[in-house]
Amino acid sequence: MTSLIPTEATQVGSPTLNIAIFIGFVLVTLVVIIKVASGKKSAGEFYTASGGFSGRQNGVAIAGDYLSAASFLGIAGAIALQGYDGFLYSIGFLVAWLVALLLVAELMRNTGRLTMADVLSYRLKQRPVRIATATSVLAVSFFYLLAQMAGAGGLVSLLLGIEGEGAQNVVIAVVGFVMIAYVLIGGMRGTTWVQIIKAVLLIAATAIMTVWVLGKYGFNLSGLMQAAVDNNPKAGEKLLEPGLKYGVNTTTKIDFISLSLALVLGTAGLPHVLQRFYTVPTSKQARKSVEWAIWLIGGFYLLTLVVGYGAGALVGAETINAAPGKANAAAPLLAFELGGSPFLGIVSGIAFATILAVVAGLTITASATFAHDIYKEVITRGKSTSDQEVRVARISAVAIGVIAILGGMFAKSQNIAFLVALAFAVAASANLPTILYSLFWKRFNTRGALWSIYGGLLSTIGLIIFSPVVSGKPPLVEGGPSPSMITDPTVDFSWFPLDNPGLVTIPLAFFLGWLGTISSKEYNAQKYAEMEVRSLTGHGVGKALDH
Repeated sequence: MTSLIPTEATQVGSPTLNIAIFIGFVLVTLVVIIKVASGKKSAGEFYTASGGFSGRQNGVAIAGDYLSAASFLGIAGAIALQGYDGFLYSIGFLVAWLVALLLVAELMRNTGRLTMADVLSYRLKQRPVRIATATSVLAVSFFYLLAQMAGAGGLVSLLLGIEGEGAQNVVIAVVGFVMIAYVLIGGMRGTTWVQIIKAVLLIAATAIMTVWVLGKYGFNLSGLMQAAVDNNPKAGEKLLEPGLKYGVNTTTKIDFISLSLALVLGTAGLPHVLQRFYTVPTSKQARKSVEWAIWLIGGFYLLTLVVGYGAGALVGAETINAAPGKANAAAPLLAFELGGSPFLGIVSGIAFATILAVVAGLTITASATFAHDIYKEVITRGKSTSDQEVRVARISAVAIGVIAILGGMFAKSQNIAFLVALAFAVAASANLPTILYSLFWKRFNTRGALWSIYGGLLSTIGLIIFSPVVSGKPPLVEGGPSPSMITDPTVDFSWFPLDNPGLVTIPLAFFLGWLGTISSKEYNAQKYAEMEVRSLTGHGVGKALDH
């Protein structure tokens, strides 16, 4: 089947329609936010909506928070171009939720605090652990934010028909300021409703594309996959087999294992995901929210299999690679192929809504961390009032938004894959070991927490800097895109061979947590017993939420 889109296309569809739909989404969600989240907010209301959401509502919001532009655009493009290897991302992201459900969801909720640092510092020395945790949380949030903002700028040319650095910078700024408005006006309650609306729209649009694509091939998945193979003569049957991307050599195979570890273990350490567990009233609702999230996210990733192969069959790899954003353009190009400008307008509007919802969740998590953990607990030593804390959180949200805007402008033309990988690797290395040790190891102490957090954070960032994703490595395939942030292949300062350092940094962080613990005599049996009772029963959670 021949694509309707010329391979030299720089943008498709009607930019005016795309912008109109995007503005419509923003206006509708702002009205919803003002309606559901007006009035004065306590710290608990601003950070966690005072636990006022049901498990089902929170599960849909988690799906909205988790299904970022990388999930919608990136994975569909990866499947279109890399076939089976692209779908492995979907599997990793989904399996990650089983780790979150089985190990952290209920216990984190039962501790009943406002931020991740409240849990990790519960039985340890407050100030040093809070500072370390806040540093890690802000690092994860910043790199995740940077990736989303940079992704917004990179998609502008295709979706809105805007070209030139200045115009892309304007769009990044608009996304940032709308995000700040969501957080300032709505807090966690307003942000949650934005994520719910976005999740429903995203999953519905993807389901429509799935049925539409399958309908073109008589609802025969095998026929669709064979069409994708036929339309990609360079890859051919390899689209249906593992190894097209991660089977080039031994290093890429090991790198896949490393990336898988980061994805599967990183989700349970993502601060903006963990904070969502505090927006429900009971541990039962926390479990229910994760169950809903698993079904929604799992169903969505199955749909991306059809969307990805559909893009490969109907649009073609050559056209996708020629478009701005390359792989990220696969889903929008497929939408245009299916329904022309109107359907592309809807999909492009949802793509930007996806970015807005995710960055809003990240911003409120980062601002809560700074206001509650740094300002209240470290700077004022718990003496600040709830009103003062909320005011600092609002100021922090503005500052974080501005930093994200500037960072997105700087990184918009760079390879942003390493930013997402870095966020997951930091979360898996610096956050998850400390979370698991705090919840399950009686002997764990302050030195172990500090060594694990700082060791995981510094080793991850250090190895990423000296990996192929930053230096100017030549492409693996002749004529293919550079896999590095620095596109000049003569600038090569990498000595660490893997793109993702998780295989090294995650075990290292667990080891450092153990070594720091056994080398210190600190041990508070009473405090551990209190935390154990709290994590298993939720006793005392109401007091935390009323803060």
